[in-house]
Amino acid sequence: MEDLAAYRQAVAHIAAGHGPVAVDAERASGYRYSQRAYLIQVYRRGAGVFLLDPIAIRAEDADAFAALQAVIGDEEWVFHAASQDLPCLREVGLVPRRIFDTELGARLAGLSRVGLGAVVEELLGIHLAKEHSAADWSTRPLPQAWLVYAALDVELLVDLRDEMAERLERSGKAHIAEQEFAAVLTRVPKPPRAEPWRRLSGLHTLRGQRSLAIARALWQARDAYAQAADVAPGRTIPDSAIIAAAAANPSSKRELGAVKTFSGRASRSELDRWWAAVEEGRATTDLPSVRGTGEPSLPPPRAWSDRNPAADRRYKAARPAVVARAEELALPVENLLTPDTLRTLAWEPPSPVTPETVADALAALDARPWQIEETADRIAAAFVAAGQADEPGGESAS
Repeated sequence: MEDLAAYRQAVAHIAAGHGPVAVDAERASGYRYSQRAYLIQVYRRGAGVFLLDPIAIRAEDADAFAALQAVIGDEEWVFHAASQDLPCLREVGLVPRRIFDTELGARLAGLSRVGLGAVVEELLGIHLAKEHSAADWSTRPLPQAWLVYAALDVELLVDLRDEMAERLERSGKAHIAEQEFAAVLTRVPKPPRAEPWRRLSGLHTLRGQRSLAIARALWQARDAYAQAADVAPGRTIPDSAIIAAAAANPSSKRELGAVKTFSGRASRSELDRWWAAVEEGRATTDLPSVRGTGEPSLPPPRAWSDRNPAADRRYKAARPAVVARAEELALPVENLLTPDTLRTLAWEPPSPVTPETVADALAALDARPWQIEETADRIAAAFVAAGQADEPGGESAS
């Protein structure tokens, strides 16, 4: 729906419906710079499916979605992979207070495949085609086949939610799912990277700080252009073009244009822009370090035996205990406890190590109560055993 009057009628129908509200959003990842929603799908029993164009609706009334929020805000919202949709929904003022995530529920239930099509087929026995999942949803008008696909994405979600809830209840995991769903809503986004340009594919092939400076300047110029044009950066000039130009270190705009692999839709139309970036990289005295400033993180576990042998022993003792418990619960180990959480705890454990202090440390690392209950005792026992091996007369004593 693109018309404001039709949208308001849809809100009235949704208000007259009953039960949970299935919600989905389609973005244009890979096509646009922004992660805004270009289509929002809503389904409620007794109301039906509604396909809303947030760009057109908000162009008429920037606060239009406040009406929908008022109607469904206190209801349970059903998603499949909620973390993907919540940011763009919040952008238009749609913020759930309670959710049920069928993708996360599938992981907790121990399903081997958790994509929407696979879960629908396993729990509902319905084949759901997913041929338009990577489409450019900023296209207008949207093809009818895409609209049918989008409607099916939410039309089955409430039935799927009921089947999933029953399965979680039977397996004794309903309380786990409740905590995990709540955590999705309160999760704090990761801070932006200090040097995002270092994620350029192929950057490791460049040699010397000057080449890195040119690559950095080209990345920054591309990002600014892509943001202004609202187009995915890779659709202007690809990473490979930036790396090729940085490696060539051209001395003129003509030389840059002659670099065979300097290609892409905007490689020639925006050549002045790219040459200005190359000149900036060639002239700057603020040269990037070869290794980078690095994001705050622990060294990889393979380096622990040299860097922190005691932490290495703690991690190697605790990891199998956590994996074994995950297998007993029929859970992916990363859902029982994230690898980063266990590594952080092993690197710098509480003192003294007891089930209580480990539980407190896990809570400080944002582990949920059920995760703490299932892992704190096991981790504490593993850490203590690893520490005893360091004591005189222990297994590692020489």
